[in-house]
Amino acid sequence: MALSPQLAALHARLARHVPGAHLPTPLGEAGVRHLVRRLTWGEAPGLVEEVRRDPQAWFEAQLDPARLDDAACDGYAARFTKVRRPITEVRSSGTFGNWDTMFELGMLTVARYTWSRRQLLEVVCDFWSNHLNVTCPSSDVWDNRHHYDAAVIRQHALGSFEDMLVASAKHPAMLRYLDNASSTKKAPNENYAREVMELHTVGVDAGYGEAGVRAAARVFTGLTVDSKTGTYTYDANRHDTSAATVLDWSTPAHSAAEGEAVATDLLRHLARHPATATAIARKLAIRFVADTPPSSLVTRLAGVYRSSGTQIVPVLRALFTSDEFWTSTGQKTRRPLEGFLAAVRTTGAMPGPDGWGGIDDLYWQTREVGHWPLAWAPPNGYPDVAAAWRSAGSTMNRWNATTAIAHGWWPNTFVRPAATSVLPSPLPTTFGGLIDALVQRLLGRAPTTTERAALLAFTEHGAGDALKANDQWVGWRLNSVVATILNSPGHMER
Repeated sequence: MALSPQLAALHARLARHVPGAHLPTPLGEAGVRHLVRRLTWGEAPGLVEEVRRDPQAWFEAQLDPARLDDAACDGYAARFTKVRRPITEVRSSGTFGNWDTMFELGMLTVARYTWSRRQLLEVVCDFWSNHLNVTCPSSDVWDNRHHYDAAVIRQHALGSFEDMLVASAKHPAMLRYLDNASSTKKAPNENYAREVMELHTVGVDAGYGEAGVRAAARVFTGLTVDSKTGTYTYDANRHDTSAATVLDWSTPAHSAAEGEAVATDLLRHLARHPATATAIARKLAIRFVADTPPSSLVTRLAGVYRSSGTQIVPVLRALFTSDEFWTSTGQKTRRPLEGFLAAVRTTGAMPGPDGWGGIDDLYWQTREVGHWPLAWAPPNGYPDVAAAWRSAGSTMNRWNATTAIAHGWWPNTFVRPAATSVLPSPLPTTFGGLIDALVQRLLGRAPTTTERAALLAFTEHGAGDALKANDQWVGWRLNSVVATILNSPGHMER
């Protein structure tokens, strides 16, 4: 989805006024790999070379994705037709409550994460999809979750958080998911009010208390969903017009006609609040730097967030050009979905030419991996710290799925490069040289002593053993070595 010309122009204008906007030079090979691992869903054939040629140009294009030709991924997206329908059309066609559109959104999301050239946009969309989580698939958003993805998350992912928060609050997906659609002045529902402050903005420690939750819930009454069209509407008859105080914001008693504007004003106040700036800054630093990010970095990013009027691109610029970012190698671990899709990208597998081309099969595999995109049930979104993902079962399922990808077993409709494409030319003359070359190709670095020893033991050869051009380990058993490397802890370093 291309950004609007207005938003693209805003990004370009902000870029010229953010201090420290340039990557360090020279970046070096390790820096290139670090940039790729943190700002994308994983290395893909040709990507490292593209970044290496001009890191700053690549970085600028990622921050302004409308500049990038993404025709191939747009072609994959065009295969999914249900997600292009407006909410009213989804409701009027097919069976009421049908989940097919939500499943298509999940498939399209996997395709974009895996094959879009606008990789930073896709990483940031995943971040905001978790921050403003609306579980997909789930019964209450069967007709609108695809529209939420397009009109809230993707439209604002690299724009203004303030605007994104307001858009989410007035979208039928969020209104149903957190029950504000059913909230009335006679029976205010506190669910959305609680989560918008605890999770979306200022955080539970901001001091709003139960009184603040109740007051916000009254302010948000009237923001609801039209029962006939399934679209957002403001119902003045449902709105509580009494005075309210939330943190350092307040409203006097007002008319029902003013209720939507009052609710919007509270949302914008929460988005601009210093506590929200800190919460968003910390969460971005956790995503891109470390599970426990330096407080100095969080403080600086929060300052940029506030001074830029909640614009996201300046915060990302400050983050990616910070010393803390560039000294954080090894401090983040890929989550299961990231590790699995990074393996798909590394192998160069692409969707087949017919139908969904295996994208649907890939989507269902991510469910087995234990990290189904958009599907986290609680409102806090998928966690992004390593401790949350320590599961033997999930790891085993990811290994199995990655092995299937490496061997080309499933999805068998994918178009894949020849297995031998991972081999260097000329072919190394020893098994030690082979292992070194494969780890460099697949992990972007030389193997550790432990990795080298384990992989040589797997091939039942010593480092100095001669490697022949017709050896089984560069023939029918090559994919087993590739799968083993992609299943290693080294592959899971973000």
